[in-house]
Amino acid sequence: MNVWAAVKITLMIGLLMVAPAWPAGATERDKLLTEPGVYGTFAAFQMDHDWWDLPGDARVIAVSEVKKLIEQFSIKIVIESYLLRGLSDHADFMFRVHAHALADTQQFLTSLLGTRFGRHLVAASYLHGLTKKSAYVPEFPDRMKTDLQAPSQAGTKFYAIVIPIRKDAEWWALDQNTRLALMQEHTQAALPYLSTVRRKLYHSSGLDDFDFLTYFETENLDDFHGLIRALEQVKEYRHNRRFGHPILLGTVGALDDILELFAR
Repeated sequence: MNVWAAVKITLMIGLLMVAPAWPAGATERDKLLTEPGVYGTFAAFQMDHDWWDLPGDARVIAVSEVKKLIEQFSIKIVIESYLLRGLSDHADFMFRVHAHALADTQQFLTSLLGTRFGRHLVAASYLHGLTKKSAYVPEFPDRMKTDLQAPSQAGTKFYAIVIPIRKDAEWWALDQNTRLALMQEHTQAALPYLSTVRRKLYHSSGLDDFDFLTYFETENLDDFHGLIRALEQVKEYRHNRRFGHPILLGTVGALDDILELFAR
């Protein structure tokens, strides 16, 4: 066995055996994923053509460098990975990053682009948002609030979808009570899909070209399709000036598994 083959085997074993890296404590990770006031960034990338011309050993070394970088930054931010290749035509993979300070996300992405792996990345999109407490749910009827608290199906979902949304000027000119009524209708239409489609909302006004980023996870794309069709039929949907463009569709994956695909 030559030296480079030995290096490749050693590095690939390391990639497969290292546990996923989370922030220092599970409690801190839970806060970043659930509490308001946290910045969320969706960073989607495409590999350039030169990457696939590299020798296999060079690709393995490059992705191992990324793994170490993510472990380093996971002390203070949460980094989740998604495979988009084969489902989104303009991106191969995506990171969803949660951080208390957007500067921490910037530092991670800047460092990523400086690695041997990062030099072959073409940015497809950077989408930024901020989590907030709901402005409408506290005013919903008690029955609807109870329905919203029903647990979704347990376990990690397989598919992930990101849809940016921009509202028209008329939406922002509506009074609070009118918007509340429209969002109540919106929520009622979504309730049948609550158990099979998870949703997380990010506010993007001033941080991006959109007003909201909607993130979904599901095992059942038929249910997701049904959810979107139901939401297209409510009055609130008419105020969407932009829906998608881009829509990012991929699968939830362990970092090691995704990086291994690019190391082959």
